Amino acid sequence: MEDSGVKRLWAPWRMSYISGIGKSDECVFCHNPAQDPSKDKENLILYRGRHNFIIMNLYPYNNGHLMVVPYKHTGDLCDLNDDEMLELMQLSQLTLRVFKKVFSPEGFNTGFNIGKAAGAGIRQHIHFHVLPRWTGDTNFMPVLGETRVISEHIFDTYDTLKEAFDLEAGK
Repeated sequence: MEDSGVKRLWAPWRMSYISGIGKSDECVFCHNPAQDPSKDKENLILYRGRHNFIIMNLYPYNNGHLMVVPYKHTGDLCDLNDDEMLELMQLSQLTLRVFKKVFSPEGFNTGFNIGKAAGAGIRQHIHFHVLPRWTGDTNFMPVLGETRVISEHIFDTYDTLKEAFDLEAGK
């Protein structure tokens, strides 16, 4: 068989996402933090606050894509009380500080996707996205190949970020 010169990018781990294997009706943002903290790495939880936690996105847009998530199960930002909102923003600031130290990004994308029309992947539980960005970090792969290239294994990124969060938070 003749090689056509086409390069191949193998990402077999993506098949579980595409086919829905492992997905359940249970809210991941309620299930994961309810587990014993000894399972935080397995559940990608980097930091636990009083009202919110910081978790890595299992299906990231780029390396280091994190989310700050309230423990309260709600799809409406207006359901959060002042203490929950204050901590959500404080943990977002903590995330930015950690990213600046660890990854030296040139910018950030942050925000909520609330509701189906806004592109929320998990509509029933709000979450605040924080993504480090670099000039030129986007390319043709997501557009033409429907593939995102993540440069580091998610658990390697977890280990790096976990250490930085613990140091920054004084743990």
